[in-house]
Amino acid sequence: MKDFCHKTLSGKSYTAEDIKRIIEEEHVVFVKLQFVDINGQVKNVSIPACHIDKILDNEIMLDGSSIKGFRSIETSDMFLYPDKNTFVVLPWREKELGKVARLICDIYNPDGTPFEGCPRCNLKRLMEEAQQLGYEMNIGPECEFFLFEKDSEGNITTVTHDKAGYYDVGPDDFAEDIRGEIVVTLQKMGFDIEASHHEVADGQNEIGFKYADILTTADNVATFRVTVKSIAAKYGLHATFMPKPIFGINGSGMHCNISLFKNGKNAFYDKNTSTQLSEEAIYSIGGLLKHVKEITAICNPTVNSYKRLVPGYEAPVYLAWSLANRSALLRVPAKRGNATRVELRSPDPSCNPYLAFASILEACLDGLRNKIQPPEAVEANIYHLSEREKKRQKIDSLPGSLAEALDNMEKSMVAKRALGEHIYNEFMHAKRQEWDSFRTFVSKWEIDKYLARY
Repeated sequence: MKDFCHKTLSGKSYTAEDIKRIIEEEHVVFVKLQFVDINGQVKNVSIPACHIDKILDNEIMLDGSSIKGFRSIETSDMFLYPDKNTFVVLPWREKELGKVARLICDIYNPDGTPFEGCPRCNLKRLMEEAQQLGYEMNIGPECEFFLFEKDSEGNITTVTHDKAGYYDVGPDDFAEDIRGEIVVTLQKMGFDIEASHHEVADGQNEIGFKYADILTTADNVATFRVTVKSIAAKYGLHATFMPKPIFGINGSGMHCNISLFKNGKNAFYDKNTSTQLSEEAIYSIGGLLKHVKEITAICNPTVNSYKRLVPGYEAPVYLAWSLANRSALLRVPAKRGNATRVELRSPDPSCNPYLAFASILEACLDGLRNKIQPPEAVEANIYHLSEREKKRQKIDSLPGSLAEALDNMEKSMVAKRALGEHIYNEFMHAKRQEWDSFRTFVSKWEIDKYLARY
């Protein structure tokens, strides 16, 4: 597999000597070796910094049988291969005992081959396929999250941190200082923060950071979630990326601004067309619209995801594209030139970013390979169309449940190519179990609704 060791967020590249020098100068005492499981949960093993040579020589082992979806106990030995350019000192871990640094790792087999169940290695595989066609995908995510209070015993509640609304200011927006500290912390780690603000719902926030190649962006999303939760905990709060934690108000999304670059130029831009969109952009839109139902389980992987994807809360459930209309699933923002992009509005922040970006890339590549033409753009507010009007315009909807999304995924060659056999099978098995657990659970709603009546 080609080495897609990207540059650091500051644009530099780190050598082993650079890392050793920083460890010495900053008095780093521990190095956390991070990776993600199939669900996108960040895992880590902490190694004393005095063993940095072992770390950089890929000698640190992992018990793969302890990570769900990785390996059986018979073949559990695996190795952590750190990406040197992900080295960073964690600002919130600067304590008296010394500083703590982080390296993001790929998972490798004992024979030196990439582990097919490693989400990061899998994304690199897809990137190599795109590069063979001459393309590199960039993504800029818009990550939303809620801040909740904890009770006197430290238990998480669903009491929102404030009652502020969209773009509100202090003192109504209680989270100004918290977001400010998150932004400053991320900047210390090299993030280019573009904006932060209060979102529509009570206690809901958004912090946007600059787009990058999909590997860097996937790393950034994983880092962002850990950072937000860590800073929120300092304030006695719980930050959650659960898509729909409260009934009746907007849920949290992770809109993805997508572009393909070729030879250093944005391949979605063509100044000679009426929309200034290239064939590559049109075919990518076609591929996404054709396959989005098949990859929805990957981009919206929880039972709760489908409590967000319902009409009435600005959620993008309708399979259409537009040049401005935010009620469509795909939107093309007004900027052109190198800023030309397509915004996919359905993913949510509970997804594994490595798997979600791999599936988005594969859907776009399928559109390019097969020159898939999308339907006509829809500029009307789809939320206001009747069912008859939507049917007449052939506007379909996203799956309404995790079970339905998995049924679509099960029939999809795009999803299978995007994840590879190992991850695909493990993902399907885990999510079928999750749905079955939900399906058979007796909820409070059912008790309230039926216990007295029947």
